[in-house]
Amino acid sequence: MNVHFTYKSSKNPEIEKHINPQLEKLRKRLQVFRPDLVSLYGTVDTNPKVGFHVGLNLRLPSGQMAANGDAPTEAAAVKSAFEDLIEQLTKHKDQLRNRHKWPRRRFAAGRPRPQPQVPFEETLAAVQPETVSGEDISDYLNANLPRLQRWVERELRFRANNGQIHDGQVRPEEVIDEAIATALDDKSERPEKVRLEPWLYHLAGRAINRILQQNYDEAGSVPLESVPQITALEAPGADEREAQFHQPDDVMTQEGLIGDPRLATPEQIAANDEMVGMIEMALREAKPEDREAFILYTMEGFTTHEISVIADRKVEEVRASIAAARDHVRKAFPGSEPLKNRLIEHSKTA
Repeated sequence: MNVHFTYKSSKNPEIEKHINPQLEKLRKRLQVFRPDLVSLYGTVDTNPKVGFHVGLNLRLPSGQMAANGDAPTEAAAVKSAFEDLIEQLTKHKDQLRNRHKWPRRRFAAGRPRPQPQVPFEETLAAVQPETVSGEDISDYLNANLPRLQRWVERELRFRANNGQIHDGQVRPEEVIDEAIATALDDKSERPEKVRLEPWLYHLAGRAINRILQQNYDEAGSVPLESVPQITALEAPGADEREAQFHQPDDVMTQEGLIGDPRLATPEQIAANDEMVGMIEMALREAKPEDREAFILYTMEGFTTHEISVIADRKVEEVRASIAAARDHVRKAFPGSEPLKNRLIEHSKTA
């Protein structure tokens, strides 16, 4: 977006502090337009009757609109002008989206009939967001597969603790394979690239429900691919692999005793894992949707809008679920724990 402001009065840094945040709000609402076709012209002047006057003129490929703001202070004048302009822009975009739905008019004989209209999002003046490709999915999985697998394991563990499934009935690898296959399927509808991560979490949640439904429908049958789980110590040759790193005649050196302050100690890791397990136990009494929203927001770092995509719920419902789960955690742990306090404080920003 091309921006040009004219200061008829003395220019000062204070008024620019008020203009820049408003420009960012306006840019977010202009993402549908090509930036090189959008221009904003503004004037800042003093008004002897009111105080300050701010005039705005926005030129778009589909039209032009103007807004004015008069107030005793510079901040109020800037805010008034931009609010008026954003309100006009919202109505203008609604008209562009619904123009192809307008009723046709009857024209007299000899007058040319209008050509069929298309939605503005399909015109050359609109920005077409990139959709997710197979390469995008592969790149994300190569970098974030452990994180997705950790979330799937946590979901399966929660369902096993609640008695919904037996321990080991559904493997995390099976869920992830199902989600990746669905994501790479050319027949599935793919979202925009910026929503790739919550979309994959959404597919993983659907895969869990789909596999559980299949297991419920096939109750009593044992699949041929089901094999007993072998632990690392029971695996053949486990002692040989361990001997490669732990020799009985090793000598402890001074370098081996120097700790890395950037890494957590085993005691800290164990304490955090224990606290995470206690929080999961506290959330067993909460509703499944409340627990899911709280974990996705506090532990996985998703925003409320991304959680609404993952859980297929409204943003207001997600915020209410986070608040309800926060009350469960606070009541379950009246004491002061660093991890618990961080999660509770972070959940208040939802």
